[in-house]
Amino acid sequence: MSSAPVMSSPEVEAILSRPAHLLYPEERYVAVEEYLTSSYRPDMDYVDGHLEVRNLGEYEHGQLQLVLLSIFNEHAKEWSIRVAPETRLQVTADRFRIPDVMVLSRTEEKPKRIVRTPPLLCIEILSPEDTFLRIQKRTADYLEMGVPHAWIFDPNDLGRVFVYENGQGRWVADRVLQIAGTEIRINLDEVAERLED
Repeated sequence: MSSAPVMSSPEVEAILSRPAHLLYPEERYVAVEEYLTSSYRPDMDYVDGHLEVRNLGEYEHGQLQLVLLSIFNEHAKEWSIRVAPETRLQVTADRFRIPDVMVLSRTEEKPKRIVRTPPLLCIEILSPEDTFLRIQKRTADYLEMGVPHAWIFDPNDLGRVFVYENGQGRWVADRVLQIAGTEIRINLDEVAERLED
């Protein structure tokens, strides 16, 4: 009877000292079918046969996500949208991303399990371990899929938001974020006020 190898203390310390995004990645190839039938805690992105750890937010990230979800949900019928937190989005045949917040048009058929058509808007909220470059790579997948709008928030700086529209990205300091051709209006002063409660 063989026993599992026991890692020595230096081996454990070496693993634990890795940056957060390298702590639990699967280095082996994972088939799409395995990814789709497996449960990960927390859920992971799937990129070209490999699992990518998503940086989990801390309190500020979670609160901003909750406030944005609440605002979208409160106006869902009026704005003719559906909103979903942390839902798998198939951006290509071998890539699945999980935006912090996804806004879908009600004119599209309601998705089953996985969203496979471009949502109206994907929102990412920076976590302390995130780099802007890493979030831009995720956002590039959304845009290549045909998502027309993407917003990147820094929960510690609501004075500006990085907005992608029509394939162009820019920092905006507008107090109201809108999506042309829709009723969607997110007032950042209201967001900040709700975060203060």
